[in-house]
Amino acid sequence: MKYGVVAFPSKKLQDLANAYRKRYDPHYAQITPHLTVKGVFEANDQEIEEVAKAIKEVTKKHTPFELNVSKVGTFAPITNTIYFKATLNDELAALHKDLNNDFFGEKPEFAFVPHVTIAQKLSSGEHDDIIGQLKMIGVDHTETIDRLHLTYQLEDGSWTVYETFRLDEDN
Repeated sequence: MKYGVVAFPSKKLQDLANAYRKRYDPHYAQITPHLTVKGVFEANDQEIEEVAKAIKEVTKKHTPFELNVSKVGTFAPITNTIYFKATLNDELAALHKDLNNDFFGEKPEFAFVPHVTIAQKLSSGEHDDIIGQLKMIGVDHTETIDRLHLTYQLEDGSWTVYETFRLDEDN
């Protein structure tokens, strides 16, 4: 089964992202707007129990972090994906490192660029038309993220929460 670790932003930021995703993201119905902290990996039923325990240990060592989204970015020319770019602060960088170095699954293929996807799988023409407009409109949002979610993919391609972990949890 496929799993990932994400942070879901507030309803306010989700609504803003969904205003674009409805139109420009074919995965709109499959998962809520999110910030990926550990990308997709595979695990069986026994392994995922160990992964969940390890995530709980990691989240005990980390405090809530500030999510600051202040601009629109793109991964073009690698992919025609457009996103709300989040500032990479020390807390988020450390959390990402702990969930990706010497942790279950492979190390990330790309450098960590914290973001919330708002458009993907666009043609080059669509991408070029939309990115200019979105950069002019811009985004400015700050909030505190205090929990992470271990998610898994269902047979229909949608994603749902397997377990939620509070950052800096005392237990």
